[in-house]
Amino acid sequence: MTRIDLNCDMGELPEAIADGTQEALLRSITSANVACGGHAGDEGTMRTTIEQALCAGVAVGAHPGYPDRENFGRLELKMPAEAVADSVYEQVLALAEVAAKCGTKLVHVKPHGALYNQAVKNRELAEAIAKGVAKFSKNLVLMGLAESPMLDVFRNGGFAVAAEAFADRRYEPDGTLRSRKFENALIRDPAEAAKQALRIAERGIVTAHNGTEVRLNAQTICIHGDTPGSVQIAAVVARTLRESGVALGGLV
Repeated sequence: MTRIDLNCDMGELPEAIADGTQEALLRSITSANVACGGHAGDEGTMRTTIEQALCAGVAVGAHPGYPDRENFGRLELKMPAEAVADSVYEQVLALAEVAAKCGTKLVHVKPHGALYNQAVKNRELAEAIAKGVAKFSKNLVLMGLAESPMLDVFRNGGFAVAAEAFADRRYEPDGTLRSRKFENALIRDPAEAAKQALRIAERGIVTAHNGTEVRLNAQTICIHGDTPGSVQIAAVVARTLRESGVALGGLV
């Protein structure tokens, strides 16, 4: 039976915590990437998100981004590699300390936003991320874009990796994500997102925005919590996968 992890970025939007959106998302996913003070998040949102994830039986991981709250970590910054490593370490450590107080441990780390997208092709940046995580522990799974060089960098750093694909993002023909500056970068229709997720899980294929088929091998599929209609998207994706015989489960 095919098995896939469904992950979602969480703890980023206080309003999503307050209005129940986050808890609703947790009912559909298997891994939560928790913002830990870089692009978003503080001790309070980290604790609440971890507690909600534990109640839902969802694995907890760190979601470090550029320390740039004003731009939600989605602006490319020119930080020295050592500064990136230090920032990643501090963010992972902060979340791990809160997790320990909640009686759990981190399972994975997934970089956020511009940090993630730059590291897809920037080996030095990917190495800095790995170095920062390694300063805390190498016993964590590092998520990275499926079929990208960043996964090789993470493996070379001694980490187990999880190749990631996206249900709610469109792709370029080279297998990278379509920039959010384009109006069609996001997939907002739940049925379309579910169709994309199923093709990824069953066939290892995603269709780029221009119709090109791109091959990729993924162990985890992301649904962004801040995508409009994310709760319905996640629910339809999870239901479609299960009804098609795809088992949903965490990374470990």
